[in-house]
Amino acid sequence: MGKKTIELEPETPFHTFTVDRVVEELKTSILEGLSSEEAATRLKTYGPNELEGNGGVKWYKVLLRQVANALVLVLTIAAVLAFATKDFAEGGVILFVIIMNAAIGFWQEFNAEQTMEALRNMSSPTSQVIRDEKRVTIPNNQAVPGDILIFEDGDVIGADCRLFEVFNLETDEALLTGESLPVQKNLDQIENVNQDLGDRLNMVFASTTVVKGRAKGIVTNTGMKTQIGKIATSLMNVDSNEQTPLQRRLNRMAYFVFLAAIILVIIVFGVHGFKYSNEAAIYAISVSIAIIPEGLVAVVTLTMAFGVSRMASVKAIVRRLSSLESLGAVTNICSDKTGTLTQSKMVAVRMWLPGEGFFRINGTGFVPEGEIRCQGEAINGDSTSEGELVVTGGGSHHYLRTLETASLCNMAELRRTLHPETHGEWIAIGDPTEIALQVLAHKAGLAKPELVAQGYKLVAEFPFDSSVKRMSVLYQAPVTEHSVGNHYIFMKGATERVLGCCTAYCEGGKEHSLVGEKGDRRAFENRILEKMNVLAERGLRVLTLAYRKFEVVPGVDLVHGLEREEVESNMVFLGLVGIYDPPREESRPAVLQCYEAGIAVHMLTGDHPSTAAAIAKEVAIIPEDVPIENNPLIMTAAQFDAMTDEQVDELVELPRVVARCSPNTKVKMIAALHRRKLFATMTGDGVNDSPSLKAANVGIAMGQSGSDVAKQAADIVLTDDNFATIVKAVAEGRRMFANIQKFVQHLMSANVAEIVVLIIGLAFKDKTGNAVYPMSAVEILFLNMITSSPPAMGLGVEPASESNMREPPRSAKQGLFSFEVTLDTFVYGLAMGILSFASFTIVIFGFNDGNLGTGCNSQWSVDCEGVYRARATSYVCMTFLILAHAVNCRALRESGWTIKNLKSMENNKMLWMSIVIGALLVFPVVYIPGFNHNVFKHSAMTYEWGLVLASLAIFIGFAETYKKIKIRLMKPLGLEANSQVEMERMRTIMTSHGDSAIDSHENNGKDGGR
Repeated sequence: MGKKTIELEPETPFHTFTVDRVVEELKTSILEGLSSEEAATRLKTYGPNELEGNGGVKWYKVLLRQVANALVLVLTIAAVLAFATKDFAEGGVILFVIIMNAAIGFWQEFNAEQTMEALRNMSSPTSQVIRDEKRVTIPNNQAVPGDILIFEDGDVIGADCRLFEVFNLETDEALLTGESLPVQKNLDQIENVNQDLGDRLNMVFASTTVVKGRAKGIVTNTGMKTQIGKIATSLMNVDSNEQTPLQRRLNRMAYFVFLAAIILVIIVFGVHGFKYSNEAAIYAISVSIAIIPEGLVAVVTLTMAFGVSRMASVKAIVRRLSSLESLGAVTNICSDKTGTLTQSKMVAVRMWLPGEGFFRINGTGFVPEGEIRCQGEAINGDSTSEGELVVTGGGSHHYLRTLETASLCNMAELRRTLHPETHGEWIAIGDPTEIALQVLAHKAGLAKPELVAQGYKLVAEFPFDSSVKRMSVLYQAPVTEHSVGNHYIFMKGATERVLGCCTAYCEGGKEHSLVGEKGDRRAFENRILEKMNVLAERGLRVLTLAYRKFEVVPGVDLVHGLEREEVESNMVFLGLVGIYDPPREESRPAVLQCYEAGIAVHMLTGDHPSTAAAIAKEVAIIPEDVPIENNPLIMTAAQFDAMTDEQVDELVELPRVVARCSPNTKVKMIAALHRRKLFATMTGDGVNDSPSLKAANVGIAMGQSGSDVAKQAADIVLTDDNFATIVKAVAEGRRMFANIQKFVQHLMSANVAEIVVLIIGLAFKDKTGNAVYPMSAVEILFLNMITSSPPAMGLGVEPASESNMREPPRSAKQGLFSFEVTLDTFVYGLAMGILSFASFTIVIFGFNDGNLGTGCNSQWSVDCEGVYRARATSYVCMTFLILAHAVNCRALRESGWTIKNLKSMENNKMLWMSIVIGALLVFPVVYIPGFNHNVFKHSAMTYEWGLVLASLAIFIGFAETYKKIKIRLMKPLGLEANSQVEMERMRTIMTSHGDSAIDSHENNGKDGGR
């Protein structure tokens, strides 16, 4: 791209450098990262981090699409016929229209493609970097040498990096090396400058994928200087020329129009006895032009581009254009809870330990300030009880071991900033759940950095996995006078999954075995589940902590030689931590709006059923006054997954809340919805969510918390991870599809009207036996391009109607031409055509004694004055009817001519301006001498204006009457149901079918969650 002014040495052997030397070479800091100002400077210096020639918008392809289609072919044939009949004025106008149409279409589509390309790039893989001491997400193309890059399982690495911190990191480098097995990375310095790429184990490379683990690295090369850039084998794989179902339907319509044009030409020549004459040829030209909606492609392109831009403005990035159309058909939204329906601003507020009871934790946010008070068992987690203060660093051995586990089984970072402007402020980097636990540990005086400083050494890590819903780490304790540096396993995760690993529990400073009498274990598990429910029913996310001493077997590789199942066994239960993640303020109104729009909302979360149900009640997914137990609309993934497809299909209603959800559960939910002929969206953020995102009709990935793999599998990416944004996107999808229907109906009605006029006009023949057309080819082109297309564009950007989200989802099978739209197109078209032709007939027979002259299709003469005035009347009448019809098309059934609706047009400047300008253009077209006779084949009007006004009044009256008839005879468009009705319907399902539902309480704990 030629944007780099200063380049790094292409073969700088960073793999042979120490980390300190790399830091010095690139003038960066592994703690603070680059400042925003420095990053911006380096971006100018090194250029964007992207490959040259990686796709983009090709102007010649856009131009080719403007001229290589059936509509242009018909116009070209018409121009050739005009020149062949020596009607150079008409031929020149048609040729001008072809060029102008192609130019306008090229300009609009090229700009639209560039806009959509830019938006697609926004949803391309992103990078987590440290800037100004904060962890931020940036597009890959903004990464610069010296950036501190953070990556983990599922990420696509954005640039070549020298690693300085790794844990169990494995990457897929098959793209570069051809090696199919993942490569395990380390920090060892390499001496050989010419080391093979696959053996540079302290480096990671752009476009490779993290298969396992996590790491941090210093960006060494970007763009064409990366290894992938040098061999140039990987290009961005985004199909900018993807055709949506709508575009395919329009292409099919274009061929239908082409076929219809041929049929109409044959009819014209048939009426003339299949004898070729200039008059017959000119009439054939007019008819073939009349059926072509010349402005359709341009209007569709403009509307699509506007829709994509509008979606981006509400923080939804469209990756696939087909999803824009699909959104309007959505009947069910399947959403995550954490960060989507909730704020993802987690804070630990409760804790429970066996024998010590409940603890209340004060303080909010990242600031590790607040008291921890022991409330005991009696208050049962009541938040109002004061309790006994636990001093920082104090507490029982059990209490300290529990918080030590919370601190060490944790990858989050919590520290004060070093930046001069924000010096001393607390910042956090990592998963929100882990940050909440780290803040809790700091409040107790057991901060992870302090424990590491004391000598705790991380040996191995088994990261959180959605299939096991827990995480564990192996640490070596510090060597002291009383200890030889024992090894310990620390674990956190879903209560049910952690309990399954435990064979003992801590209480009263002692470890009590659960091995032996089953009754003892069952009683203990019931006790834990009871306490967990106390926390979960308050909407808290409950995590369980456990630990055990680990006996090292001589000769076993503790980093690579351990099996997870073996390590995560014989654990000692420590306690429960309750974390609160408040719902977003906008979630409840958004869910209620879904009910108004006939859309069902499902929450699929990894949380405990009680926690999930409590949040679901807060955001109105289920009614607040219904029980959780034996509720058919609340299930665990274990319950739902255990059901056969037949059993699922027999359910009166699919569950609205699925707790302890796994990726496979999401896929099963989508399949169940599809079997019910429903149209579903699914949200996801993890690598394992890709199958469900692809299976859904519209896959939606999280832009902030989502992995790159999930984003690339999705149709839409939310930049704010907000459920309300999904609802806004659905509303925008509905608005766009409705607008496309409006302008297609407007354009096609005008074409029908013109055809009606010309086909009936075949009956009017002059003294030589040639048909006299009521409207000339140039008049028709002017009507289609200048009069009809601008209002159609205005309809394409029409704001959403008040009933937009109070109508049921349209059928996924419904195309543009529903029965009602098709009916409207022909009814309005016939009405306009008949009125326009009636005005032509009245002028000819009422004021000119039926004189049709001779040769009036080709040139003006005194004998043709009556025909020319009648033609002007027909043309002006059609112009005003088309402009008035734009007002009709704003709503299928609602009156367009009330004061309220006419005032609302001020919100659509393009529409009302196009109507005003279209009306004003009539006057120069009709009254400029020479121009009117020689080009448009009509004459100036006088008394004929009375016919125009009468036709306009009749048409408006007809349109209003027709809409009232439709309201009475057709099924209502709006929904009778609303949020209250939907809530009552769910209550009915819960009460009438609860007895036959699966006993959710018995199985609540049989699956796990993060």
